[in-house]
Amino acid sequence: MSYDEIISEVVKVVEAVGAGIMVLGALGAFIAFGSRAIRAETAPESYGELRRNLGRSILLGLEVLIIADIVRTIIVDPTLESVAVLGIIVIIRILLSFSLEVEIDGFWPWRRWQLARPRNPEASPDRS
Repeated sequence: MSYDEIISEVVKVVEAVGAGIMVLGALGAFIAFGSRAIRAETAPESYGELRRNLGRSILLGLEVLIIADIVRTIIVDPTLESVAVLGIIVIIRILLSFSLEVEIDGFWPWRRWQLARPRNPEASPDRS
């Protein structure tokens, strides 16, 4: 077996892991949702928790799939066309990741530090 064939097989395994993370994560999110939804004390926030858990599973799976795409492009098929396709895929996945993070957290990732610091009630309101 050649080096390229071995790397191709490794890429397939990494892709399977990425897909498995998304599928198993979604399954776990729905199981957790079911157990939370049937209890009166946790039912109100169960849907929001389901969305957050699904989003986290998708984000993690996408990160692993990006690794597979990078390895495939750099080692297996290092052509200008494959690099361009990788660039487009990475841009799409980054945009998807940002939109999922906003859905999960409710704010843009670069505003996290502003929301984490204690607010001074006497200071002027943040207008960004």
